[in-house]
Amino acid sequence: GLVIDGRTLEHVLHDSLQNIFLELTEKCRAVVCCQATPLQKSVLVKLVRSKLKAMTLAVGDGANDVSMIQVADTGVGISGQEGMQAVMASDFAISQFRHLRKLLLVHGHWCYTRLTNMVLYYFYKNVTYVNLLFWYQFFCGFSGTSMTDYWILILFNLLFTSVPPIIYGVLDKDVSAEILMKLPQLYTM
Repeated sequence: GLVIDGRTLEHVLHDSLQNIFLELTEKCRAVVCCQATPLQKSVLVKLVRSKLKAMTLAVGDGANDVSMIQVADTGVGISGQEGMQAVMASDFAISQFRHLRKLLLVHGHWCYTRLTNMVLYYFYKNVTYVNLLFWYQFFCGFSGTSMTDYWILILFNLLFTSVPPIIYGVLDKDVSAEILMKLPQLYTM
């Protein structure tokens, strides 16, 4: 790992040393910046996102972390003694730092699989409906007549667009939480 204090970070963030710093950070498993200003934190996250093309996760617990949380791809706020500013600016909120592991490994895995499956669901739902319209046009001689009444179209979209995603989002868990916690390798899938 690599630990950098705020004064060293200020020198590293200048244009001449950025590439060397990024090469060094790519070889580390973790980089911890301590006693950094809020501006330094956000500039560092922007630098990693733009130059390394990496997804960033920012975790903070106070008002001094808000700019870093907002710049990151995913922001996690920890509610605590420093107030609720970080929680209000974040994508996810946890009560203690120890819950970060479960948030990433369990809920992150479930959320990703649910979203990917729902994208496929919406795609195939719309393909089905468009295919019906396409073949109906052959039947009616491309006259432009409507295949269904508007209320049927509304019901089709209401039933097939709202109910299954809610059920799927609440109930679908491809792997149990215990297994996901024991095998962090599943997160890379």
